[in-house]
Amino acid sequence: MPDKKLHLTAFMRPVSLHTGAWRFPNSHADANFNLTHLKSFIRKLEAAKFDAFFMADHLAVLNMPVEALKRSHTVTSFEPFTLLSALSQVTEKIGLAATASTTYDEPYHIARRFASLDHLSGGRAAWNIVTTGNPESSRNFGRDEHLQHSERYKRAREFYDVVTGLWDSFADDAFIRDKESGIFFDPDRMHVLNHEGEDLKVRGPLNIARPVQGWPVIVQAGQSEPGRQLAAETAEAVFCSPRDLEGAKALYRDIKGRAERAGRKREHLKILPAAFVLVGDSVEEARGKRLELDSLVHYDSAIASLSIALGTDASGFDPDGPLPTDLPETNASHTSRAGVVKLAEDEKLTVRQLAQRLGGYSGLAFVGTPESIAEEMETWLREEGADGFTVVFPFLPQGLDDATQRVVPELQRRGIFREDYTGTTLREHLGLPRPENQFFA
Repeated sequence: MPDKKLHLTAFMRPVSLHTGAWRFPNSHADANFNLTHLKSFIRKLEAAKFDAFFMADHLAVLNMPVEALKRSHTVTSFEPFTLLSALSQVTEKIGLAATASTTYDEPYHIARRFASLDHLSGGRAAWNIVTTGNPESSRNFGRDEHLQHSERYKRAREFYDVVTGLWDSFADDAFIRDKESGIFFDPDRMHVLNHEGEDLKVRGPLNIARPVQGWPVIVQAGQSEPGRQLAAETAEAVFCSPRDLEGAKALYRDIKGRAERAGRKREHLKILPAAFVLVGDSVEEARGKRLELDSLVHYDSAIASLSIALGTDASGFDPDGPLPTDLPETNASHTSRAGVVKLAEDEKLTVRQLAQRLGGYSGLAFVGTPESIAEEMETWLREEGADGFTVVFPFLPQGLDDATQRVVPELQRRGIFREDYTGTTLREHLGLPRPENQFFA
């Protein structure tokens, strides 16, 4: 695969998933809710030729104990569309991806917002389809009970059909705007959807022209059985969280295989795992930074995370000793528990360090020099564990600067990341085709 290139998106809501990020020395504690900082971040990402700036979203304050919640920088964040609309005006090329829920919103709203963002940005919008996993959200939308998992995914599949149908309400050439004749648009080039399904009833048409990209790019983030199938049938980029290369390769084969069976081309679906990237002048220095960052996670919150992972109360363990070898048997996931034990052994972590690792950020991490990180990323690309990564920064601004100014040049030196954008739309950045209008040839 000599010409295969990595795709890089930036996970930016919250600006770092690490619980201790806002406390790190010289970090911007208010980075999650400071427009000046966010404009600076996206301009740096665009200068580094990132594919997209990706905003996750929550429709409720996260469901966690108050002791943990009061230490979380996720409590306050901008609403994604408002922020991305503003950021679209200070950038020219980088994609703008936002999460929008199919459980607690309506298709007409979603179709209209993303079409608007796509026009405002000149074709850079992407919709991350989620079904909303946090049950606390239901109480903010007039419901006492959260929809069941299977029901959420059934609604999501129909929701996708309605939104894409609404985006195709007008042919690309529907708007004539002929001043001499007085004809603004051709009614024969407008389609009324008239959708009536099991969960949704939407007449249409959408009161906005077809998006610049035809459809904004479709992103999907579920890894459950219905989530994988939804991704295979609808998604053009998959945000996922495998913990190691072998697991990633299995996920990659599974979703791409499902896409092919659904009549789609493998290359029209990009797998972009979340990857925490922390850079040092040496591997040892980078690991030291990681330990310093992890140490900023409050121990009470951290030990609760370790107890959940092990399936047993870890509060009585010696914080500064090794993880006990005689852990009691539990009903916790054996795979998850074995991974925690292996992590402690491989990195020789104390109970405190292990707990703070799990309480800070426990997903896939590339911690090392620009060269070692680039080499790991290249391995994942070549062995088909990923088509690129959704980069999680450890702290900002320095963590973002390290990734854009040190790791990206190394990837470019290896010939696996673009030197410059070759197009203007997000679809062009990702090598995705522009969808044909399903109602107008």
